Amino acid sequence: MARIISSYAALITTMIFRPSVMPSATNTRRRLLMPLLLGWTGMRGVVSLAAALAIPVTFDNGLLFPHRNLILFITFVVILLTLLIQGLTLPYLIKRTQLFNGLYEEKEGEMSHKIKQQLRQHIYQFLKNKHENELNDRKAMEKILHHWEEKTKAADDDWMNEKTKLIFIEMLESQRQFLSELNKDPSINEEDIRQQLYQIDLEEERLKMI
Repeated sequence: MARIISSYAALITTMIFRPSVMPSATNTRRRLLMPLLLGWTGMRGVVSLAAALAIPVTFDNGLLFPHRNLILFITFVVILLTLLIQGLTLPYLIKRTQLFNGLYEEKEGEMSHKIKQQLRQHIYQFLKNKHENELNDRKAMEKILHHWEEKTKAADDDWMNEKTKLIFIEMLESQRQFLSELNKDPSINEEDIRQQLYQIDLEEERLKMI
């Protein structure tokens, strides 16, 4: 109970004094139930046992330490009860509260959208730095970007000549390098990077068949 109360106290304190570091939550229910689940995971174990066993058998004057066996017994009981009761009921609480339902899908969707935005900015900067003279106006760049994003097929491929095809292939290689650097960020989901690389490979193979 003390652990659960302290979890809510920490949540309220953070909301009041440091709201900018509050963990993101999609709804209020998830935010309010998370400290309850965190408090329920407070199972006792090796630290409590080590502290109890550290009690000396006797004092320096030779007298026995009072109630040492009782302290060890209580510690073992607490460890056993928390492991059995809290440990066995934790999966039920997680399933019952449904706190994590859809959580990872939402984060992966946001991360995938973020990667696509960064990839678009990188593509535009790549085209501007390397092919600005060949693509005289912004509309040409936007057309290439739109073509990449929409993945249109033969109907829009008529406008593409050998020069623009070469630009596309260079752009795809630049995207691979960019995604490889982006993959070094531990906060980025590697599966999202892999999906983007797979799309790049498919697009490159399609361009070769035009």
